[in-house]
Amino acid sequence: MIKNKIKELKKKFIYYGIDGYVIPKNDEFFSEYSQIDRLKIISNFSGSAGLAIILKNENYLFVDGRYTIQAKIESGKIFKIISYEKIINCKLFKNLTLGFDPNLFTANQIKKFFLKHNKTKQIKKNLIDGNYIDSSYQSKPFFSLQKNIVGECHKKKINRLVEYIRKNNSDYIFVTAPENVAWLMNIRGHDSPHSPLPNCRIFVKKNKKIFIIAKKRKLTRLIKEKKINKNQIIEPENFDFFIKNIDKGKIIIDEKTCSLSFQNKLEKKLIISKKKDPIYLLKSIKNKVEIQNMIESHILDGVAVTKFLYWIKRINKKKISEFDAQKKLEKFRKKNKKYLYPSFNTIAGAGPNAAIIHYKAKKETSKIINKNDIFLCDSGAQYKYGTTDVTRTICFSRPKKRVKDIFTRVLKGHIAVVNANIKKNFNGSLIDILARRNLKLKNLNYNHGTGHGVGFFLNVHEGPQSISKFNKIKLVEGMIISNEPGYYEKGNFGIRIENLIYIKKYKKKLFFENLTFVPLEKELIDFNQLTIKEKNYLFFYHLNTYLKISKYLNNSEKKWLASFI
Repeated sequence: MIKNKIKELKKKFIYYGIDGYVIPKNDEFFSEYSQIDRLKIISNFSGSAGLAIILKNENYLFVDGRYTIQAKIESGKIFKIISYEKIINCKLFKNLTLGFDPNLFTANQIKKFFLKHNKTKQIKKNLIDGNYIDSSYQSKPFFSLQKNIVGECHKKKINRLVEYIRKNNSDYIFVTAPENVAWLMNIRGHDSPHSPLPNCRIFVKKNKKIFIIAKKRKLTRLIKEKKINKNQIIEPENFDFFIKNIDKGKIIIDEKTCSLSFQNKLEKKLIISKKKDPIYLLKSIKNKVEIQNMIESHILDGVAVTKFLYWIKRINKKKISEFDAQKKLEKFRKKNKKYLYPSFNTIAGAGPNAAIIHYKAKKETSKIINKNDIFLCDSGAQYKYGTTDVTRTICFSRPKKRVKDIFTRVLKGHIAVVNANIKKNFNGSLIDILARRNLKLKNLNYNHGTGHGVGFFLNVHEGPQSISKFNKIKLVEGMIISNEPGYYEKGNFGIRIENLIYIKKYKKKLFFENLTFVPLEKELIDFNQLTIKEKNYLFFYHLNTYLKISKYLNNSEKKWLASFI
């Protein structure tokens, strides 16, 4: 089937005068998860990041370290799997003309990836679409969040953005990331399978006037609520006309989410200033209301995940598959009326599958979980109102000494992160070192970042902050981030421990506080490796977990949870 799709694509090369075609993972809104996944259609690769280049005689799939094993399994028979870093000024092929959809790339991406050794050609009609894309897809209208949920009205947020426009001697800003529009206007939508994204863009003038670029049918509720009026709606197909009729001036665009297609339209009338959209940073700093809503969501989630762990460790006596396990976990989450849907595809891997960092269990091929397997389960949820993400690694029989040793080293890194001195380790790059230290003593490491930023009732992966080798963003009060060191041994096992944490301030001192409260697998811990401080951390973590969620558990579950203290 994939071979036939690639043949159909290659037949179009002569007509369009190209030697190859480039297919990214993202849609025109540059979202991590979208309803349209052209990369999967053409390559069968289901990971959340990647890019394919199909030439007349070769097919290349570029992925990062998280997806190397997965890509080889899903696409390796038809595609050459290449490390993503090699796409920069790609030297694998030269002097070719590569076609691409300008709606799916930024100008910077094209310059960085292709222009040094090859030519490019913009093709407005996407060559993957047609038989494979349902163009009739229509999502529900956007909806508003009240101040008691978000903590700040949209008019104040617009004022903060306008202040930024004026400080940068500009006349306009074009906000192209849906999650940033969501934050600015206090709205959400139904345009992503895992995030309440409203797929739209917003044009803001320095006089505080706003215009939303979206289908009118998506904005019916906002009109009824008088959040916007009909004159503030620009249908996407009328955007050219809108730009033609505004005053000349300077406009700020985000170089990572403003497509080349939009840039082409804007620069016909306006002077473009490329900057990082300031909303990313504004949005990353949660206010007290948002934090409180996240705390409440994590208690609900902690209950569901704890019930699942008790069930799979103590109650279940049947042979179940990885797929069965992830479905059972969602059943526990669904028992709460505030649960909406997963915040990403659950990763439920047993034995060698746990070593595939972003493994996805499928019903037809899912592995049966054996008592000797190490089982890794990474999952998250969207609740009204909050976003969660938690990973636990568990065992069902006495683990091997080496596995126990490595799990304990990962745990020591996990504890080092949450106990980090933020005044001294003031960015993710410095904290990443702490997370890996105990693994590196044994020449062990993991091929992913230690933590990612998390949105408030939005994307589970949001910047600009993260815990990784190269992230220099200063950590400040209100930021939420994941804490997830791990270790993976191909064909054998995988380990990861993940909590979400947030930055709290007390008496002018910043420190991390856990949002996630789910017990850790004590049978995988070598307590002799732990310091007194680390043992105390575990004691208080499990005590707090019990105090926060035990009232929602039955007597057997309570007794089991109490055994961790």
